[in-house]
Amino acid sequence: MASREPHLRTGRAQKEERLEARMPRHIKELIQRAADLRGLSLTDFITVSAQQAAEATIREQRVIALTARDSLLFAEALLNPREPNENLRAAFALHDEDVRSVG
Repeated sequence: MASREPHLRTGRAQKEERLEARMPRHIKELIQRAADLRGLSLTDFITVSAQQAAEATIREQRVIALTARDSLLFAEALLNPREPNENLRAAFALHDEDVRSVG
C-alpha cells in the first residue's frame, strides 16, 4: 500500500471549513478505492485531489500559450519595434506633463 501523501496540507488545526457533495454511489466507491490505494482517508484524498486540480487550473490560466507563429511575431515585435504613431507620442507627452507636475 502506498504511503501517505507527503504534500498533504491538511492538519487538525487547518480543517476549519466543511464541504459536502452528493454523487452517485459508483463514483464514491471509485474515489474510496483510490483513497485506499494511497493510504488516505476519503476526506484527505478528496481534499488533496481537489487542491491539485484547483492549483493546476489556476496555473493553466496564468500561462500564455502561443503558437510557433505567435512566438515569432512577438519576438519580431520586441526586436524590431515600430516607430511610435501620433497617438502614442501624445500619450508620452501627457505622461511627461503628469510626471513633471508631480515632481
